[in-house]
Amino acid sequence: MADRPPTSRLARTGRFGGLVAGQGIRWAGTRAANLLRTPEEADEATGERVAALGRELVTQLGQMRGAAMKLGQVLSTIDFTGIPEDQREEFKATLAALRDDVPPLPFDEVCALIEEELERPVDEVFASFEQEAFAAASIGQVHRAVTHDGRQVAVKVQYPGIAEAVDTDLRNLNLLLPMIKRLAPGMDVKALAAELRERVSEELDYEIEAQNHRTIERAWRGHPFVFVPPVDTRLSSRRLLVTELLEGRRFEEVKRLGDAERDRFGEIVFRFFFGTLLHTRRCSGDPHPGNYLLLDDGRVGFLDFGLMRDVDADYLELEQDAARAAADGDAQAVFAALEEAGFLPDPSRFTPERLLAQLRMAGEWYFEPGFRRLSPAYVADLLERSSSPRSPFFEDMRQMTLPPQALLIRRMEGLVFSTLGELRAGGEWDALAREYFADGPPSTELGELDAEFWRRRG
Repeated sequence: MADRPPTSRLARTGRFGGLVAGQGIRWAGTRAANLLRTPEEADEATGERVAALGRELVTQLGQMRGAAMKLGQVLSTIDFTGIPEDQREEFKATLAALRDDVPPLPFDEVCALIEEELERPVDEVFASFEQEAFAAASIGQVHRAVTHDGRQVAVKVQYPGIAEAVDTDLRNLNLLLPMIKRLAPGMDVKALAAELRERVSEELDYEIEAQNHRTIERAWRGHPFVFVPPVDTRLSSRRLLVTELLEGRRFEEVKRLGDAERDRFGEIVFRFFFGTLLHTRRCSGDPHPGNYLLLDDGRVGFLDFGLMRDVDADYLELEQDAARAAADGDAQAVFAALEEAGFLPDPSRFTPERLLAQLRMAGEWYFEPGFRRLSPAYVADLLERSSSPRSPFFEDMRQMTLPPQALLIRRMEGLVFSTLGELRAGGEWDALAREYFADGPPSTELGELDAEFWRRRG
């Protein structure tokens, strides 16, 4: 169990300031000492400093929860091109603990809040309530419960005082931006901060999350291989979210299944997130493996719709135009779509041919025809070739601007790609992707079922 996170403005500002100041001093010391070291010794020392930074970020941001912890979760998905190549994956894995290994608060820390939201004692609402949370995240934790009418539900409760903490974190976010910029020189940290402020503020209100959840649940209701558990609106509120409880095999179990089962699971994951974007114009920014389960009937259940944004129809069409042009090898159309979408602040600095080559490399896994079995090694290699300082397009990327609507879409794509790699899922990803960006015909049996479902939905 974890201690209650600090909630006062002074305490949280002090944590942010101390983290930034301490790291600044340590980085300065490392750089000074490296002047007297051999290149090999300097790389080793820098790697040790990076590992120490990762551990401290996990400790400090994890204890603070709120927007601070959410920032750590977002950082775990970024390719840190400013640190030694052989240290990046370990650094991101350390930060990933903020997604995957979050200690919950003791029940007595959250019980009063639950009863305040319910306006009555817990035992009047639930026949049983497991006091030990089975999941915990940046803003709240989840308990199993059974209602008096026998329904098994998941009760997501917000941490006490977290609203005030998040407000303080968002005010202090600028303190961390120089450090992030040092680690990821190509990142537009101002766009990252703006998107984080908007999304986390929405996540704080579980009524907004309930609306997102209901919208996605209604859109996929009755689907042959996707299931989103319904929300209990009578028991949900601004700081409490109650949904049907899902039981199923988690990602680590799915990874141990045979090729055919893993391929099917991976295809469903791909279809759910890209299908949600296409059919509802809503982008999920949190598609990590902890948010979906393989159910006993073969469907995949999806959870957590706090981090989402609506995507304008015109902007989504430009994203599709760019992808279709890249797949078709049309350099001029790629240039036109990226310019209109806002990726090219100074179009004169870019050439259509290089932009085409850049997109073709970045989307190689779903632009190149044929069957491909993904793997963690392939994911790491493609990210290295397409987005690291060793990429032939690295300087081009530094000149580009990532539009706000693209930030969550790129995060979704990156996490889905990484998840499929961890799963070692295989498929003809090019044919599958064309269904979503080029209105291509169904490419698999699941695709036929999916297309028929959306045809019936109109």
